[in-house]
Amino acid sequence: MSNYIFEGTLRGDLGKGASRRLRREGNIPAIVYGADKDAVSIVLNHNEVLKCFRAEDIFTSIVTIKVDGQEDKAILRDVQRHPFKPLITHLDFMRVRADEAIVVEIPVVFLNEEKAHGVVHGNGQVLQHLASVAVSCLPLDLPNVIELDIEALELDGILHISDLPKLEGVEYVDIMNPEEMNDQPVVSIVEARVYEDADDEEADDADAEEADDAAEASEEDAE
Repeated sequence: MSNYIFEGTLRGDLGKGASRRLRREGNIPAIVYGADKDAVSIVLNHNEVLKCFRAEDIFTSIVTIKVDGQEDKAILRDVQRHPFKPLITHLDFMRVRADEAIVVEIPVVFLNEEKAHGVVHGNGQVLQHLASVAVSCLPLDLPNVIELDIEALELDGILHISDLPKLEGVEYVDIMNPEEMNDQPVVSIVEARVYEDADDEEADDADAEEADDAAEASEEDAE
């Protein structure tokens, strides 16, 4: 499991004006909450935070928050960004406890996509229905990705959430309806669509026009 560390300080002044000043100084306001503790507002260095965001698994990793000598394990819950500048403007972290399950959206990655039976032998194309699935597990068991091998998937075949690999300590859940799992499709292989090239279409139109002209000429000769 990746070990990302966010080191910051407690934030003294709050409000929109104070947040703008922090950002102008190269910092990011953030909040840490959960695990039956009070929420605290903290300040992080923007450049140091960006280093962590170079990795794709930052959103599915348990991170360490260090503030004034205190440490908390947490997971990144929300990221706010500037509408057009490459800047992070706010972060939300939720504390986790080793003995308490958490629910996290985990990306699904397909293995052997180009070797899939329906692609190689059926001239099909892979259609991804879900980019991620929700899992419930203890923090120590949290996977960074869910890998699904689709090499055996045939044309018109479908794999659902129930077909995802079984991981020890991990349960697939429905965030909207935790009491009942909605076994949604994750991936299928469908017949590939054939699009005519624009030049071919123009050539076909030209041939059709020539054929019409020839037909009209023949009709005039006959008259």
